[in-house]
Amino acid sequence: MKLFQCQCCAQALHFENTSCLRCGRSVGYLAQADRMAAVEADGACWLVPGPEGAAPDGARWRFCRNWELSACNWMVPVADGDDPDAAAAFCPACRHNRTVPDLTDPVRHAQWQKIEAAKRRLVYTIHRLGLPHPAPGDGHPEPLVFDFLADDPDAGERVTTGHDSGVVTIALKEADDAAREKTRLEMGEAYRTLLGHFRHEVGHYYWDLLARDTDALAPFRTLFGDERQDYGQALDRHYREGPPPGWQDSYVSAYATMHPWEDWAETWAHYLHMVDTLESAGALGMRVEPAVDEEGELSAAVDFDPYRVRRAERLLSAWVPLTVALNTLNRSMGMADLYPFALTDPVQRKLGFIHDLVRGAIGKG
Repeated sequence: MKLFQCQCCAQALHFENTSCLRCGRSVGYLAQADRMAAVEADGACWLVPGPEGAAPDGARWRFCRNWELSACNWMVPVADGDDPDAAAAFCPACRHNRTVPDLTDPVRHAQWQKIEAAKRRLVYTIHRLGLPHPAPGDGHPEPLVFDFLADDPDAGERVTTGHDSGVVTIALKEADDAAREKTRLEMGEAYRTLLGHFRHEVGHYYWDLLARDTDALAPFRTLFGDERQDYGQALDRHYREGPPPGWQDSYVSAYATMHPWEDWAETWAHYLHMVDTLESAGALGMRVEPAVDEEGELSAAVDFDPYRVRRAERLLSAWVPLTVALNTLNRSMGMADLYPFALTDPVQRKLGFIHDLVRGAIGKG
């Protein structure tokens, strides 16, 4: 995620900001322009002023309908002829929502707000990658849909986070930090976050869109395995026997060993981790020099746009030393490694395959 700047006072703005800490103006994200902007109220609409003293550009905006619920800071344009007093529309991120929890419950409302923050980061990334993300009503046979569901203890129903035919379900309890950490420890996972859930589950969606019925299917099977093996049996085997010995040599996580679909989704999630974090590092002007080897300095200046690079090798050459630095900083604070994963050559080849697929270099059939 890159840093933004208030166009009125030059204050740095973060993606989650709702106001500028220097000039006090409200702040919104303009998805079409990929920028954060300070805005000023003009009746029922909002205008984007220029630098101090400059006249606004005349474009009118409304905050997403979920802004009033403190769950979104994205804006939608008000077209000529639109009724400025009409109810605000949902933004490009919130249009994908199908089900949200009971927001009259303040605890569930707060958990949903956390989910929405992670979702907006996901949508930002898939938009920056140029990936299709059709929403309900767009006419696509398999739009991307989000259901955010809570357990129903009275009915004995527990929600499971997952994906099915374009519908990504996120269990509301995953927004409870203590409950999520408890689950992580019980499952023996190295990493479990809301954003990670989004990135993993949407990976299943993009396998359907980019690999399932394309020329990418054969090379996918060469790298990840044959997805036609029975998923239920693979799931049972994984939870009964655990990952196979030596799994670290070929998989990014233990869960990735369960089935080729899960290997893909786990690797996809790490690809999104990589491009987003590298963009953040570049925005901060980071340069990493963690070690010296026989080839000379192992260093990385993150001075490129990770969403636009042609070769995956350039991403990986910056990512590996960056993660060494991030882990070292975490250890200095007495915390666990921020990125507790090893990217072996087979994993890097899988990441390269995903990168090429995202760029449209394969799978056009």
